[in-house]
Amino acid sequence: MHTRRNPLLAPVAALLGLFLLAGCGKQEIAAAQNGGAPPAPAVTILEVKTESVPLVAELPGRTTPYLIAELRPQVGGIVQQRAFTEGSEVRAGQVLYRIDAAPYQAAYDSAKANLARAEANVQVARLKAERYAGLVRIEAVSKQANDDAQAALKLAQAELAATRAALDTTRIDLDHTQVRSPISGRIGRSSVTQGALVTANQATALATVQQLDPIYVDLTQSSAEILRIRRDLAAGKLQRKGSGAVPVMLVLEDGSEYAAEGTLAFSEVTVDEATGSVTLRATFPNPKGELLPGMYVRARLPQGVRSAAILVPHAALTHDPRGNALVMVVDGESKVQARPVQVAQSMGGYWVVTSGLQAGERIIVEGLQRVRPGVQVQAQQAPAAAAVASAPAAPAAK
Repeated sequence: MHTRRNPLLAPVAALLGLFLLAGCGKQEIAAAQNGGAPPAPAVTILEVKTESVPLVAELPGRTTPYLIAELRPQVGGIVQQRAFTEGSEVRAGQVLYRIDAAPYQAAYDSAKANLARAEANVQVARLKAERYAGLVRIEAVSKQANDDAQAALKLAQAELAATRAALDTTRIDLDHTQVRSPISGRIGRSSVTQGALVTANQATALATVQQLDPIYVDLTQSSAEILRIRRDLAAGKLQRKGSGAVPVMLVLEDGSEYAAEGTLAFSEVTVDEATGSVTLRATFPNPKGELLPGMYVRARLPQGVRSAAILVPHAALTHDPRGNALVMVVDGESKVQARPVQVAQSMGGYWVVTSGLQAGERIIVEGLQRVRPGVQVQAQQAPAAAAVASAPAAPAAK
């Protein structure tokens, strides 16, 4: 039995065979020309250089009042008046509360009358003592009578001193019926209202006054970081910049910079055992009241100048599986090397590298995802604008 064949199949098969032979020939020619390897990937490189870099530490902190006073009554009684507006500014010595003064006024008047009686008794005793002193010389009175008169004078004088002290006490209690602010500042909410009964030296404060201009910022820095900075200064790796007061810049919670510059007030002399950190305190002017107690802020403190640092763009630095910092270096044969480096801090868009790189070496800043150590690359220099590795105006340290 014979089958019929399509007469068009033979020419079509011949044409397909020719196309396949031509394609194979081109691939073999391309592979022969490239030595059997794909073309070298193109990367952008930057030639690094050493320069002096100011190191700035960025520390977390909280704002605290410059002065704080909790108002408590020193006498008991009924509050007759609250003489301030909650949240307002008050002056030192300003009357804030008035407590019922009637019983204290009566006690003061009684003590004043006792003082007058004591003064009269002293006058009578003095005249009698002086008269008996003259009579005893002529033996007109006995020595015992004269001794009794002199003792009565001293007793009257002692009673006079006691009544004067009692009068002072009642006057102090009367003054304390007016609760005054010991400092100038902003007063918070009141815990009592008119008609409330208060007691002397009670545990609950009537209100709290806080002086917020200037204001303190309490910062924390690890003791290990402080030791490292001191060792770098001693070894000459860091240089101090100036010898006056240490300036401090503040970054607020929303990321904006506080307009006024502060100064470092003091550093704590002991290390917190729980956190291993040292507390630093800075003082900032706060004329507009922008800084409120308890705000979380970040402060930037100059730590010195590193004279031989290298600035590496953020995009050029990677990490190995253990978290160590790496940069990819292109050697003289255009091959890639993975170079471990030590990083001190971040400054703007750059990392401050302290070791692992030498001036004049070329690092990859673009195309890292296309390379691996040992691969040969086609290196092209970064544009001039990208190659300028200068510190930003407001460095941010981490």
